[in-house]
Amino acid sequence: MLPPPVSGGAIVSKVMLIGQAPGMREPVLKRPFAHTAGKTLFRWFEEFCGMDEKMMRSRIYFAAVCRCFPGKAPGSTDRVPNRQEIRNCSSWMNEEFEILRPRLVIPVGRLAVAQFVPFEKLESAIGRKFVVKRRDFAFDLIPLPHPSGASPWHKISPGRELLHKAMRKIARHPAIQIFCHVERSRDISEY
Repeated sequence: MLPPPVSGGAIVSKVMLIGQAPGMREPVLKRPFAHTAGKTLFRWFEEFCGMDEKMMRSRIYFAAVCRCFPGKAPGSTDRVPNRQEIRNCSSWMNEEFEILRPRLVIPVGRLAVAQFVPFEKLESAIGRKFVVKRRDFAFDLIPLPHPSGASPWHKISPGRELLHKAMRKIARHPAIQIFCHVERSRDISEY
């Protein structure tokens, strides 16, 4: 893992968005989801919840399974953190859960989702809401696929439809509703 660690900043929120690990550009830009995947993620929230990037960053707590860039894998994709690296970083997320006690957790991508619910294929996790217990409290978990340009999963069937289903669930969740600005006349079920 290559420091420096990347943090979403000190935001007190009942909504926690959890990614895999920062990419190559995030440590330089000093914020999570700061490049291509972030643009896609923020577009999803703008479209379904009426929340732009600035609003999301000010109202949603951003975390990651691993806080430092894991480096490149052969083939120039970002390397997936291994079990030991995940274990080494787990205390950060454990403490964040204890402090924030979120009502809604949104894991983004396969690795983040796998930290909370077992699954074999993304199709069995995306588009669903889970109630998860962590230590002594429960929260809702609505997984999202990774918004990476490297994977077309969220752009083709059934991924596209499951992404829309997940985003509708997020937009309707009470923890998001307090700052979600979808026009009431707009029917989000069209997605």
